[in-house]
Amino acid sequence: VLAVTEDLIRRNAEHNECVIFSLEELSLHQQEIERLEHIDKWCRDLKILYLQNNLIGKIENVSKLKKLEYLNLALNNIEKIENLEGCEGLTKLDLTVNFIGELSSVETLRGNIHLRELFLVGNPCADFDGYRQFVVATLRQLKWLDGKEIERSERIQALQDFPEVERQVREQEKAYCLRRARDKSEAQRKLREEQERGEKEGHPGSDGRWDADVAADPPPSVGSRDHSQAPEVQEGEPNKKKVDDMEDDLEFWNKPCLFTPESRLETLRHMEKQRRDKENLSEKKKKVKPPRMLITADGRALNVNEPKLDFSLKDDEKRNQIILDLAVYRYMDTSLINVDVQPTYVRVTVKGKPFQLVLPAEVKPDSSSARRSQTTGHLVVCMPKVGEVITGGPRAPASVRSTSDSSREHTGDRSRQTEKLEVDPSKHSFPDVANIVGGKTPAPRRVPPEPKVMPREEDPGFEDDPEVPPLI
Repeated sequence: VLAVTEDLIRRNAEHNECVIFSLEELSLHQQEIERLEHIDKWCRDLKILYLQNNLIGKIENVSKLKKLEYLNLALNNIEKIENLEGCEGLTKLDLTVNFIGELSSVETLRGNIHLRELFLVGNPCADFDGYRQFVVATLRQLKWLDGKEIERSERIQALQDFPEVERQVREQEKAYCLRRARDKSEAQRKLREEQERGEKEGHPGSDGRWDADVAADPPPSVGSRDHSQAPEVQEGEPNKKKVDDMEDDLEFWNKPCLFTPESRLETLRHMEKQRRDKENLSEKKKKVKPPRMLITADGRALNVNEPKLDFSLKDDEKRNQIILDLAVYRYMDTSLINVDVQPTYVRVTVKGKPFQLVLPAEVKPDSSSARRSQTTGHLVVCMPKVGEVITGGPRAPASVRSTSDSSREHTGDRSRQTEKLEVDPSKHSFPDVANIVGGKTPAPRRVPPEPKVMPREEDPGFEDDPEVPPLI
């Protein structure tokens, strides 16, 4: 159950830059609030306050909101109209679908002279005979009741019939209060029995018996729980405890109940228990995802495409390189991409997810380059090939295999012949280093110069220009 806290109000005051002291409108609907508090101290300037669809059981701590004009408390557990005298500027009050049975409590609104609209539809008092006449005659400042305008003739008639209408309303109100007291004591007795039974069975919890592992469908807002469906037990776990929990859940939703504040609270507790148990079960079953295997134990690289990107691998024989085109998202920041080129594979990490591809030929990592396409955003990695067939790559042609086989045979022959290094000086003669240079030094050989080719005067294109120096 969520309490009214300063943080809750600030989170719902984003339209006022999270400033709460000058807040004029506040919406706290569907927050499972059970008690109304702190708002009159922190938000004195409120004009509109939405508190519908909570579990508020009493109107309190709003009398200091002098500027409040509209208060919405629909779909709560309120049983009496009270503590609104201080809301001097109140013009609209919505109490739709609550548990107000004391219709005479509307008399506390006489001091709210600016009140023009009141909604009480969906409350037990709205079923009383003379309900509308009583409210119209009691609150003469009202202009609209339950969305219907109050005519002048209607008010005159209601004032004339008020003594008899008031007597009927008082009798019905008294009967309702007695019935409500019995229902409340019965609900408290059942709650005690459920807690005692839960303690005996060893089922902890606020109600002491519900221990389901799955969430239930939302209950109906009014009436019984007959038509609500029970959740399904997870497959593959025929556990006796789960079967018992499902039976308890079926029993809870199929059990008829009155529409009372206690039944709303009971339903909320049940759903909270189921949600909490489901979260605990999911945490227990949550397994840590093992890291993606990129290299096997024997050192073999694997093909991995965890980011699920399209790619193309092209062998550019003209430039003797391999080109990888990886379809990275166009607007992805380049800082989120990491490229690692190895001789036998290339790895690209995109937002922490690895893309790895084994290459068909060995490449030179130091000479490789990676760039982004300015039009498509694709990552293009150019990897120059070494020119040798790598181990584990495509099968080599027959000619290559035969050559390698013959070379292995020659190597084997040489390995079978044992060669020894002789160190005995008597078996080998060493050259005389002192006489290594001859006594006569041969004269240097001169290469005759090539004859100069002079153009003949008989050539048709020859022209003797005296200003041109002769060729050397």
